[in-house]
Amino acid sequence: MRDYLLTLCVTAAVTYLLTGPVRKFAIAIGAMPAIRARDVHREPTPRLGGIAMFGGLCAGLIVADHLANLDSVFDLSSEPRALLSGAALIWLIGVLDDKFEIDALIKLGGQMIAAAVMVLQGLTILWLPIPGVGTVALTQWQGTLLTVALVVITINAVNFVDGLDGLAAGMVLIASAAFFLYTYRLWYGHMIEAAAPATLFTAILMGMCLGFLPHNMHPARIFMGDSGSMLIGLVLAAGAISVTGQVDPDTMKIFEGSERQATHAMLPVFIPLLLPLTIIAIPAADLVLAIVRRTWNGQSPFAADRGHLHHRLLEIGHSHSRSVLIMYFWSALIAFGAVGYSVHSASMWIVLVVVGLSALGLILLLMPRFTPRAPLWAQHIVPPRYRRRRRPAEEPEASEDGAEHQQRPLDAEMESAQQETAARAPIAAGVSGVNGATAIGPRSRFADRREADSTRR
Repeated sequence: MRDYLLTLCVTAAVTYLLTGPVRKFAIAIGAMPAIRARDVHREPTPRLGGIAMFGGLCAGLIVADHLANLDSVFDLSSEPRALLSGAALIWLIGVLDDKFEIDALIKLGGQMIAAAVMVLQGLTILWLPIPGVGTVALTQWQGTLLTVALVVITINAVNFVDGLDGLAAGMVLIASAAFFLYTYRLWYGHMIEAAAPATLFTAILMGMCLGFLPHNMHPARIFMGDSGSMLIGLVLAAGAISVTGQVDPDTMKIFEGSERQATHAMLPVFIPLLLPLTIIAIPAADLVLAIVRRTWNGQSPFAADRGHLHHRLLEIGHSHSRSVLIMYFWSALIAFGAVGYSVHSASMWIVLVVVGLSALGLILLLMPRFTPRAPLWAQHIVPPRYRRRRRPAEEPEASEDGAEHQQRPLDAEMESAQQETAARAPIAAGVSGVNGATAIGPRSRFADRREADSTRR
């Protein structure tokens, strides 16, 4: 575990330290697009944050290669080299798109080529555990097609949620943390050596997201762009492919004991098939809803709009920060709930906890205007918006020099509401943008504001 923590920390530190110079570089070369009508940020912000994240990825792999307990991953498996090759290709395509906005078909072809490069170097799905059937071996073509499909879907699912400050990096961080716990348990709990590459990939992915988040939290100073969102999507898919298609379920010896024990023991075998879906459940749901919505309206599935889940949260009244936290909450609930159930599948309390937290999440969704107030002893610790306002009778009327210091809670609330309304007003469309851009779709240029005005209702 210490080696993984060291790799994670080095990756996070390199990513964090590189992001500042990358931000200045992006501003210098003009990778700072104008604001579009569907964007939620108010000032032009540089992108190309994926350059720093790719630097963190390379640093993490180099450090892991020189650690005594992790160098066997590079000696016994070609998957780290396959990951680096595919990541370099997809990162280069993302950098070009962030600067020059390349064609949608070129990006789609680049994603497929990156996945094919990983397949050629051994990172592919060899078999699938099917409930009721057992382990099904795949042919070379079946494994290749399934691997490419999973990579492309994961890349675009992650890219679809890149619409609010810190949203994509935070959700991938949560998903990779849950995935790390599962793969680490497979390696050290079941002594399955084939799970080691996936464990390393998820540790490095956590470091990439953790190092970039301080620069990307609201208000963001830099965006990851397609060079970052497609990169972390590919690394996430690589970990899922490694543990799903490379770990032989028979090595878990699940068919020992009674029938009931075998039934419970089979769950960890099927979790690799389900967990890659649960860790991208929210992005995948947003991807499917976007495709259905756009085709239903007669638009291209790759046409950008303002109908993503995070946009809906803003429309019903949630603030920027609260919308991000709500998406974090649901991602963590689904990912960690699946991992917890795989460990203690016979425990009913896990199901009850997940159901209770789901109810809490629904309550938060239905209370967009609710602002919790901190207790009196914490007034000087929490941000001002969570502090209790004084009543008019408790406030001093004037100071000794005659300056008036009365606070008017009602006026303050009205002013805050006006500022929030002004902040959400539609903006004139720019030539390009960053947040919410689809990985394989061109960034739209709205000719008028009709679509943007419809989102204000």
